[in-house]
Amino acid sequence: MRIIDRYLLRQFVHVFLICFISLDGLYVVFDAFSNLDEFLYYAEKDGGGLLSMMGEFYAYRTVAFFEQISSMLTMIAGMFTVTWIQRHNELTALMAAGVSRTRIIVPIVVAAACTSLGASAAREFVIPQLADELGRDAKNLRGEAGLELKPRLDFETNVLLHGKVAYANEQRINEPSFMFPRSLYGQGRQLAAENAYYFARQADRPAGYLLRGVIRPQNLAEQPSLEQNGSPLLITPRDADWLKPDECFLVSNVNFDQLTGGEGMKKFSSTRQLIAALSDPSLGLAGDYGADVRVKIHARIIQPLMDMTLLFLGLPLVLNGTNRNVFVAIGLCGAVCTAFMLVAMGFQYLGAAAMLRPALAAWAPLVIFVPIAVGMFDRIEY
Repeated sequence: MRIIDRYLLRQFVHVFLICFISLDGLYVVFDAFSNLDEFLYYAEKDGGGLLSMMGEFYAYRTVAFFEQISSMLTMIAGMFTVTWIQRHNELTALMAAGVSRTRIIVPIVVAAACTSLGASAAREFVIPQLADELGRDAKNLRGEAGLELKPRLDFETNVLLHGKVAYANEQRINEPSFMFPRSLYGQGRQLAAENAYYFARQADRPAGYLLRGVIRPQNLAEQPSLEQNGSPLLITPRDADWLKPDECFLVSNVNFDQLTGGEGMKKFSSTRQLIAALSDPSLGLAGDYGADVRVKIHARIIQPLMDMTLLFLGLPLVLNGTNRNVFVAIGLCGAVCTAFMLVAMGFQYLGAAAMLRPALAAWAPLVIFVPIAVGMFDRIEY
């Protein structure tokens, strides 16, 4: 690696870190002061230190924040690095020595590619592990607050899952009210209880919800278990000695996070988990129901290409011009990022609304902007 390569890499990393720390610091300070009362409450309740609690809370969010803004910061760092060496006549000296503009930006492109791959790794391997922590806000740090539970249909069994409120720390639904399809009971039947707890699949039993304090039907202990298409649907105390007289077990592949998570579940899941959700009949994501998930999968696959396209849109603006004003570079960064992201978000919205095919909605920004970036680079004076 040449001295100039190390110099440019150091400058790129320096600008990237300054921008990231500044933006992340602004976010942390603003959010922390907005939720200071909640942090003080939980610190006093748990008997722990306020700073350690806030540090842990925002450490998780810093990872997600990096993944969200890394593409923008990559372009900013690249444009600032080029503008900086132009401002100090270093670019002129390098070109006088016979080094072309395209050769000069090679370390910047390599650094941007590594940053994009790092953000992708965080999105696929780190953030899914932190989904529970990232899904909670400062007002519900321990998952003790009740979450509003909207009715959710298990598309595999056609059982409507509903309840009063849900508690994430116990994976409990208060006052569950599950409705079976009419085809199963003729007139339809409601299954109500005091509480329902989600249990993952185990060696001797399927995944589902254990209902305790069953209210309806009243003679549950005398009822036989129900099957649907040859598979167990509702296990009653009559056929399971591990159930108490006022308990029953509803088999369902809709887990607690999917039942309560909504958009947060999709946001913090890995691409592999999203693909698995598409093939899960319980979630009913086939066809137009899963259009937003399909768009998200395609968008994640091409995200490194999107990041590099954004960089190649920004670099020619400072490589072609003679303006060495840093503030002009800031304005150009903002304009390019805004236009690029608005177009990408617009196509993704159309794809999620099933107005465009998911693949087309995700790839359309590349189809539009890659030729523009190539044309801009062709006009660079070597």
